[in-house]
Amino acid sequence: MLSYEYINKEWIVSRAARRVYRLAAILSLVLFLIMAAQLVGEVPSVLGPVLKPLLLAGILGAGITVVGMEFFLFRFDDSHPLKQIFWFCVMLFVPLGPALYCLIVYSRSNALKNSCADSVKEASV
Repeated sequence: MLSYEYINKEWIVSRAARRVYRLAAILSLVLFLIMAAQLVGEVPSVLGPVLKPLLLAGILGAGITVVGMEFFLFRFDDSHPLKQIFWFCVMLFVPLGPALYCLIVYSRSNALKNSCADSVKEASV
């Protein structure tokens, strides 16, 4: 039976994917900080033209992080099921949760380390 996968494994677990998801997680944290500053009312109106591109980049980063980390959680995460449930609940808080999961769990995962080690072996051959 043929397996139809819309997302390749290399899009989630590779060196390039790791760099993309880390950058997206940082942009997601920037989005969180901008939203928190606007909520408190500490953002001067002079910074409006500078914040608009940062806000757009943060939104795109948050979207990329949510999709990638949810897919990683369901497909490649081999941690204890209770940890997976905990991180699923944390990831419901969109700008902050997926970014934390990316920086804490995804960056240290065995699947990512094994994939990077395999790519180094293939490059040396």
